[in-house]
Amino acid sequence: MAANQRKYIAQFKAKVVLEVLRGEKSPADACRSYKIHNSVLTRWKREFLERAPACIGERGANDAGGRAHCRVRTDGGTVGKAARDCKKGITDLERRQKQQLVKQLSQEDPVAMVCRVFEVSRSSLYYKPVEPQPDDGIKTMIAALAAEHPTYGYRRITALLHRAGHKVNNKRVRRMMGEMGLVGKSPKQRCRTTNSNHLLPRYPNQVEGRVVERPDPLWVGDITYVKLGCEFVYLAVLMDVFTRSIRGWQLARSMEVELTLVALKRAYSLWHSRKARGRPEMHHRDQGVQYAAKAYTALLEERGIAISMAEVGEPTQNGYAERLMRTIKEEEVELSEYRNFEEAYQEIGKFLDDVYTKKRIHSSLGYLTPMEFENQ
Repeated sequence: MAANQRKYIAQFKAKVVLEVLRGEKSPADACRSYKIHNSVLTRWKREFLERAPACIGERGANDAGGRAHCRVRTDGGTVGKAARDCKKGITDLERRQKQQLVKQLSQEDPVAMVCRVFEVSRSSLYYKPVEPQPDDGIKTMIAALAAEHPTYGYRRITALLHRAGHKVNNKRVRRMMGEMGLVGKSPKQRCRTTNSNHLLPRYPNQVEGRVVERPDPLWVGDITYVKLGCEFVYLAVLMDVFTRSIRGWQLARSMEVELTLVALKRAYSLWHSRKARGRPEMHHRDQGVQYAAKAYTALLEERGIAISMAEVGEPTQNGYAERLMRTIKEEEVELSEYRNFEEAYQEIGKFLDDVYTKKRIHSSLGYLTPMEFENQ
């Protein structure tokens, strides 16, 4: 007597194949559980892959109501439930699961067809993600850099990490600095060192809207105070706008005109010794009495340097110099404890000549130091 041949409906076939594809059962487990031969399961998987695009629904096949058909025909009949199970099973899979299944099934079936069924890009099969660096190592470097540069924010710390060969984005650095409690502080209010209440000649602002495209045509200057144990000393600095390089400076116990004169003479002497291609053409500063003094303006006119002044009460018109002084205060003066004038003179000079010019990176210079920017 001949044995009755078992017949399986499409819904059952889809159920078995999806259990295997989802990883709920191995092929061997499925064959034992449902008492089917491995060759039968293999055929069902192949049929599933061939007919799956119709289950998901192809664009362009619309009925009168505007909805796309989604049908699978098996043995001449439409099995809507199997189609819905098929579509739901594929869409429920995570991206990584789909990629693993595609790699597995592509050993038996064409890769293009398997990728189309699971809506996976072929290129994603060959992509090898870059393993992220552990936070601990990066945090150690951030801590060291933040200790060396206490006022640096996450952008400059990121730039220093890049210079050291660590490819990490600024968002990650900002997150880790926040976790480490390395957040910036709001700038303190400064007392004024500008005395513009005088009868000396005044000059108009000639730098507003001026574009500087090479070193030295525009120097800016300013004065700030430094508090020692029992006295105040005063610092005058001249900076080249294009390269942000310090051209001259002087620290003194008084705010007499000699303070700014020495800084100017140093700047001109340094420029002359460098044998620079350009020459200083304009000097911009505030209307303080030290800069308006006859001895100071006469020296500029003697050297053929035009004079420009910011308007009274408009510190933003001398913004480059104001920002320089803020940097000196935040990154050197407020982090130090000078025991006397000589020590202050030595340490501030080291910061201006060595750290600021040769080591400190500037965002406006593409995260280069002034020396690197000037020498490129």
